[in-house]
Amino acid sequence: MTSYDDFVRTDGGAVLMDGNRLRDEIVAGIREEIDSLGNPGVCLATVLVGGDRPSQIYVRNKHRKAGEAGMISRHVELPEDATQDDVEHAVRSLADDPEVHGILVQLPLPAGLDAEAVLDLVPPEKDVDGLTERSMGRLVRGRIGHVPCTPLGVMRLLERYGVETSGKNAVVIGRSTLVGLPQVLLFGRKGCDATPTLAHSRTADLAGVCRQADIVVAAAGMARLVTADFVKPGAAVLDVGISRTEAGIVGDVDFDSVQEIAGAITPMPGGTGPMTIGCLMENTLAAARMLGAVPG
Repeated sequence: MTSYDDFVRTDGGAVLMDGNRLRDEIVAGIREEIDSLGNPGVCLATVLVGGDRPSQIYVRNKHRKAGEAGMISRHVELPEDATQDDVEHAVRSLADDPEVHGILVQLPLPAGLDAEAVLDLVPPEKDVDGLTERSMGRLVRGRIGHVPCTPLGVMRLLERYGVETSGKNAVVIGRSTLVGLPQVLLFGRKGCDATPTLAHSRTADLAGVCRQADIVVAAAGMARLVTADFVKPGAAVLDVGISRTEAGIVGDVDFDSVQEIAGAITPMPGGTGPMTIGCLMENTLAAARMLGAVPG
């Protein structure tokens, strides 16, 4: 296991878990692998409905990294007033296309559209965002499938920065199906072997619960919820939450105070966010393998 001493530290002494750096390492590794295979047409397709500016930026960044990874990108953009039938037709077409290996429907969809009905059309093999109920079922059952990108990114950061998980206590704050629930499942898997606790805003003595943890993943979407009082000395703290405040976009972790106590910490931005895109590329290559487009 890699030593903390091998990595850059914050002013307070915590290892800085750099998601930008690790994302680029993952993308470069995928590019080498695709090149070595003779550049098969590994294709990531995205569907964007409406003109939400952050969603447009997210999608553009995903396609840029796909290009860096040596993948083919396809993008379907629908207007704000697209009907449920319009969106479902677009997704169904991509699902039926053998040249498309990964499908990502950018959420949230505009008001009035049923996102679950749209996601249900994505085959589990092409569900590179890991959001469908079938993908979640595979995760619960321990079957081969795609893990949601953000929780997977958390695990990749822990691996890369030498944070031990076996026999450790991990607290996940937040119970969303996008992050919290799959994160707990990943911590409890054989091979990871942590003892996970699922906490949330209504957990009694939340700070006390977190202080018992060796690893804290903050994914509640509550600005600067996790302060120094939440953290056991030397614990690893990973910030997944995003909140828009008058001071700008902030995470769930009060970085300045926590980095004085933690053993390792993610920055915000530049921590778990970039890893979501890196793991999307990882899942897309895995999808191409599942579908037989790339040797297994």
